[in-house]
Amino acid sequence: MAENKPTSTKKKAKRSVPAGAMHIKATFNNTLVTFTDRKGNALTTASAGAMGFKGSKKGTAYAAQVASEKAASAAKQSYGMSTVDVYVKGVGLGRDAAIRALQGVGIKVDSIEDKTGEPHGGVRPRKARRA
Repeated sequence: MAENKPTSTKKKAKRSVPAGAMHIKATFNNTLVTFTDRKGNALTTASAGAMGFKGSKKGTAYAAQVASEKAASAAKQSYGMSTVDVYVKGVGLGRDAAIRALQGVGIKVDSIEDKTGEPHGGVRPRKARRA
């Protein structure tokens, strides 16, 4: 019988990412926060739903703040992130709250850009009423 030898695994070196980007997707039902490096590779992520909020509470500004603090502290602790460019998408209540939460963690905001999509053409109109 073969003997079970303990396999040696190399510990992955922690990358240092001093500057990156924070992407916020704020909908009416939830808020998603993702920290990425400059190339767009995701480092940490959090959402209001993952923080334990349920139902309509996920769409609140407080839930977005809690999710943002969690993702920001993980990015700062694991990757040494100190400055971010913020990209906001959506119309939910968590837009501003998620950005303000960065101050408490100690991450500096370089720029804020709104990436919310704009409708161009709209929806198909209703059929004409019969006379």
